[in-house]
Amino acid sequence: MRSRFVRWLPTAYLFALDVVAGVAVTVTYLGFAEQRAATVPLWFGYALAVLIGLPLAVRRKWPLAVFGVVVVAQTVATTVHITLEPFVPTAFALYMVAAVVAHKRAVGALVCSLVLSAVSIFIGEPWPDDIGLAAFVVLLSGGAWALGRSTQVRRGYAERQAAEHAARAVVDERMRIARELHDVVAHSLSLIAVKAGIANHVAAEQPEQAQEALQVIETASRSTLVEMRRLLGVLRSDSDAELAPMPGLADLPGLLGRASMAGVPVELSVTGGQLPEAVGLTVFRIVQESVTNVVKHAAPARCAVVVEVGEAAVRISVTDDGPGERVLGSTGGGHGLIGMRERVAVYGGTFSAGPRGDGGFQVSAEVPFA
Repeated sequence: MRSRFVRWLPTAYLFALDVVAGVAVTVTYLGFAEQRAATVPLWFGYALAVLIGLPLAVRRKWPLAVFGVVVVAQTVATTVHITLEPFVPTAFALYMVAAVVAHKRAVGALVCSLVLSAVSIFIGEPWPDDIGLAAFVVLLSGGAWALGRSTQVRRGYAERQAAEHAARAVVDERMRIARELHDVVAHSLSLIAVKAGIANHVAAEQPEQAQEALQVIETASRSTLVEMRRLLGVLRSDSDAELAPMPGLADLPGLLGRASMAGVPVELSVTGGQLPEAVGLTVFRIVQESVTNVVKHAAPARCAVVVEVGEAAVRISVTDDGPGERVLGSTGGGHGLIGMRERVAVYGGTFSAGPRGDGGFQVSAEVPFA
């Protein structure tokens, strides 16, 4: 809830600035209308003032419509000698068009603005004043348009950079998953090779031991086939990476003990039976990253970790009551929410993370393994 409020603040601030600008322009043009009351009906001048100023308050929501109303109204006001400034409201509206509208339409708006303003100036102003004023209006409108286009280009570049960063984070995380699951598959294949050798050696003289070895091979091979199916499509760039034993549920108390020493007391609840080694690794990594995020972004806080092992799936819930926003990507070697989501996706599970209604943050996941 707090993060939504923080994201809402810049939008509300900019909208408030537009409202202030719209009111200021309206008041200014009401004064212009009163000065020209002797030659132009006051009601007509007031109507033009409202059409020139008030639409600017909603220029971010309807940029093209606001620009069309403002430029036409200001052209009429200039033609009847009400306008006493160089088309600043039109430039203000034109900036937003250039900043958010497609290039062709933005160029069309610029051409329309320049043509209408030039015509109204040449009609309403005596020569040679109309030449200088028209040149100034061209510079003002062109500058506003160029500034808007540069803003759009900069935002587009930032969005592309963010998308590329997220894509790289996903690829890197999948590579890490592949390296970690490699240990599980390698262990199973090694066991199969050893038991197959034993069965072949004792098959003739000790058939009972050979049968026992074949049963182990059957169980290990089925498990390995499941892991291999889950690994399809997961790329691995570093085949020579150093391998290490994989942590699991039994390592959670030590992990959470270190978090408590960092100022985040953690309550742990683990229920149910045993997990496959790869799934236990996934559970450990999800809890590890979730608690690490609490330590980094929400401490001091209290945290609760619940792991429920069912017959076909394991459910993980990590909740805290601390302040602070969480990170969506991986930084400094961390996994982040993207990494946790990818880990769960490998098993076809479900994942969710977000602020709680009563404060704090919650990470929930369900990982099937049957």
